[in-house]
Amino acid sequence: MTNRNFFAPLLCALAVVSAIPVLAAERPARFAVTEQQMQALNIQVKPLQRDAAALTLSLPGQVTVPSHREQIVSSPLTGLVVQLYVQANQQVKQGTPLLRISSQELGPMQLQLMQAVSRTTLARQAAQREKALFDEGIIAQRRVQESQAAQAESEAVLRQAKAALRLAGLSTASIERIASSGKPEDGLTLHASRAGIVTQMEVKPGQRVDPSMALLHLAQTDRLLLEIQAPLADATAWRTGSKLQVQGRTATGHIVSISPMVVAGSQTVSLRAEVDGNSDLRPGELVTVQLPLAHSAGGDSFDVPLAAVAYDAAQALVFVRTADGFEARAVRVLSSAGQHVRIQSAQGAQAPLKADEKIAVSGVIALKGSWLGEKGGS
Repeated sequence: MTNRNFFAPLLCALAVVSAIPVLAAERPARFAVTEQQMQALNIQVKPLQRDAAALTLSLPGQVTVPSHREQIVSSPLTGLVVQLYVQANQQVKQGTPLLRISSQELGPMQLQLMQAVSRTTLARQAAQREKALFDEGIIAQRRVQESQAAQAESEAVLRQAKAALRLAGLSTASIERIASSGKPEDGLTLHASRAGIVTQMEVKPGQRVDPSMALLHLAQTDRLLLEIQAPLADATAWRTGSKLQVQGRTATGHIVSISPMVVAGSQTVSLRAEVDGNSDLRPGELVTVQLPLAHSAGGDSFDVPLAAVAYDAAQALVFVRTADGFEARAVRVLSSAGQHVRIQSAQGAQAPLKADEKIAVSGVIALKGSWLGEKGGS
């Protein structure tokens, strides 16, 4: 076949391909192309390599704090913020005083505690006295039982009064001090239940607060997560434990969960990854995450340039170099990232792709045109 004969069917095919679709099955797979024609059309080939560099997909992600490592300090009572002991971005230890609230609701609760302490003390003394009289044979056993029941009842009321003050935010030490001394507290100091960083301050001194109102936020930032949005078509490429790298940073991580739900608006799947060890990432930061795409279990997938893949209708094709030209092979595109795609032989292909076979990586449009022009040949 001469150069002139080669170009004629190419131009004709490019003119009619959009108007008259032709099925791949109606054309011969092989067609002749000389070295001179390859040079004229800048057709270059490259061998298929299974041990090529891993295909990496870049996806957007956001740095977050695990929910179990965040704490919202809220007001247990209606009151007035009289003093703040911490400020935003401050590192605090467990038990560190955070703020103090003055509340009228605290007075009656402390009064109930002191009354319960007095009644319990009297009930215990009465039970001891009744027991001594019974041991001397002066009274009936029924009176001992009644006194013991009264003691148990008063002790239950005392425990309930202490529990109410604990729920109100008083520490156990403060409650015991009030119970023993009979001197009530004039305010309530809230303490950090765990170590962390003060990330938000919601109130100021002199501000009135209501029950359950958020006062400040604490977070433990030594463990971070990445919330990643992956295209639905590529979501099956990863599994729990798959490694990742944050682009432009030293931070690495691994996937800990993959959402079974698809985000309707963007048709993406949410991946959650845990950042390995300490990093320079900050909660709320938007980053780009690089996720390598694993090879298929069968080992028959290859990473090729995007320009190497042509399409006949919906069927993807590559052109494999033969002794006297090229052969069109149907392939399945597994995934794509940037200017590279991962392919494998189409299901039921008579000639599967093999390592070291050479495929065209440039001039593919010209090859497709020549292949289209071979309809009815051979």
